Amino acid sequence: MTNHTLYRGRFAPSPTGPLHFGSLIAATGSYLEAKANQGQWLLRIDDIDPPREQQGATAAILRTLEAFGFEWDEEVLFQSKRFKRYQAAVDDLIQKQLAYPCSCSRSSIMEQTGQDKGNIVYPGFCRNGVINPSNETSIRLRCDNQTISFNDAIQGPQSFTLAQTHGDFILQRRDHYFSYHLASGIDDAEQGITQVVRGSDLLACTPCQIYIQHLFNLPSPGYSHLPIVVNATGHKLSKQTYAEPINASEASYLLHNALKFLGQMPSISLKTASITEIWSWAESNWNQDLVPRKLQQFTSGTYDSADSD
Repeated sequence: MTNHTLYRGRFAPSPTGPLHFGSLIAATGSYLEAKANQGQWLLRIDDIDPPREQQGATAAILRTLEAFGFEWDEEVLFQSKRFKRYQAAVDDLIQKQLAYPCSCSRSSIMEQTGQDKGNIVYPGFCRNGVINPSNETSIRLRCDNQTISFNDAIQGPQSFTLAQTHGDFILQRRDHYFSYHLASGIDDAEQGITQVVRGSDLLACTPCQIYIQHLFNLPSPGYSHLPIVVNATGHKLSKQTYAEPINASEASYLLHNALKFLGQMPSISLKTASITEIWSWAESNWNQDLVPRKLQQFTSGTYDSADSD
């Protein structure tokens, strides 16, 4: 693993569809924080879930980022090329009895525990042996009373007791694909990422990733969780909520609104300026302290973000 001494940030979209305004917020925040620290900004494609991937999405993501003026350092890393690394990690944890096979489905856990699908904490039914040997098994990580604490640069001090907030979480699914927790935790550390800047919808994933890094004696980056973009019904912009793809022909307008959403104060004249001019202003004036600490923030269908907190 390379020893990196300078700031290294990253943007890691999943190719499940085109980039939308919420994606632009995450890309912009991570990009500008790297630039403000005279650091590097890496691009990683988190293509670890083939059943959900959309054909042509990766190429579309790259074209869109280029059209909006993003420039990344180093070659793009594709997580699909690292499955052997993830499998070795899972095998190692099983050998150390830190992970175990589990035959429980989400629906069976809900039925037995009365939990709803929004926040399932797995109580460890299969810890002492698979309870339904006829079922396909996933691999779960043992989480006892470990408390993971970290200071989020935007959201402030955070503390999670994994047994209470997450339970024994999945490392490898029944279909043998790897979890976001495992792949992201390993890759952030092994890419030498020093600061992860991403949406606050991933805040609860952070302690799982830090715990995995601890188990492998890997370094943990710092974290900054940006407010996520929600629509008028309060749902996060995503492919599932039919979020409108960002249009390269509106790049200046959308980038201007992304900066406003992130609490920056670009002049109205920049809305029609060139992409180069907008980035020049943004890199000179970026201030992460101005980013709203709220976890989510509304934006209208036309992407005009609210001016007030």
